[in-house]
Amino acid sequence: MDFEKLSLEGAWLITPKVFGDARGYFMESFKSEEFKRNVGDVVFVQDNESMSTYGVLRGLHYQSGDAAQAKLVRVSRGKVLDVAVDIRRNSPTYGKHIAVELSDENHCQLFIPRGCAHGFVVLSEVAQFQYKVDNRYAPECEHTLRYDDPAIGIDWKLPHSVLKFSEKDLRGISFDEVSE
Repeated sequence: MDFEKLSLEGAWLITPKVFGDARGYFMESFKSEEFKRNVGDVVFVQDNESMSTYGVLRGLHYQSGDAAQAKLVRVSRGKVLDVAVDIRRNSPTYGKHIAVELSDENHCQLFIPRGCAHGFVVLSEVAQFQYKVDNRYAPECEHTLRYDDPAIGIDWKLPHSVLKFSEKDLRGISFDEVSE
């Protein structure tokens, strides 16, 4: 696996080695000793999966306080634009964001450290999205940062007219209201 440190403090792009032949391909999607050596000692406690259609925008979600979660995300079918926003006040990249295309073709994964809001938009007809988290889900600590906050300035790569949201995501708070 190749580990590339990204411009957001603590974020990594991980590209596995893919071995293909006429039958298909094989790859290691996670190897704890390599992850620990490159990223750090993160213990994942749960794997999640979602399926979404073109234009679905999920996020920007985060859990606050002791319930904060680090995530390792990837796409096993389709293509998404994956976004992380640094909401850690004492971070050198506070208020910055990264956007990475993840797909079943590039097999890339994004590691998002605790203290970041996370979201993605589906760029393909369908996307199957998988992620590992290092902390349990705590609904009482869950928050949503507004996807279109001008203070962050994310280019979601799709026209607003095709975006689809949950009610929760439409009620997201502004970056100025984040109390991480």
